[in-house]
Amino acid sequence: MQPDLLQRARDVRLAIFDVDGVLTDGRLYFLEDGSEFKTFNTLDGHGIKMLIASGVRTAIISGRKTPVVERRASNLGIQHLYQGREDKLVVLDDLLAELGLEYRQVAYLGDDLPDLPVIRRVGLGMAVASADGFVRANAHGVTRARGGEGAAREFCELIMQAQGTLENARSAYL
Repeated sequence: MQPDLLQRARDVRLAIFDVDGVLTDGRLYFLEDGSEFKTFNTLDGHGIKMLIASGVRTAIISGRKTPVVERRASNLGIQHLYQGREDKLVVLDDLLAELGLEYRQVAYLGDDLPDLPVIRRVGLGMAVASADGFVRANAHGVTRARGGEGAAREFCELIMQAQGTLENARSAYL
């Protein structure tokens, strides 16, 4: 683990996730009736639950709007959900004002150009391995896992490792 990433993760109080390409593999599935579905990784979901239990707040900011994301966020206990929001930096600023947090206390995991302004502004801005190359090059770090394949779990565990809560969360299962 890069020492710089661990240092950046120590002060994180809010972790924010994009959806398509981060919590999913980025593919969009549309049925004939116009409805859509997404597939999510259970390892990512449990990582988010562990992160919440460790005291870190969570949020989703997505440019698309779909009921399945609302259901997934609710199932995981994600406290803040913003969908259909293209300007993610505006959402971030509003959320920080509401929570009384600073940029350095935020971690963000994204994959594409609309995520880049937030990635560059927060204390820990990361990209998934399958992210756009320009986004990867401008992030503080890149996960080993691809979006929808454990990248969010890796991100959550990095934060928990830096804050000294990961081993305790794991030992609860022994």
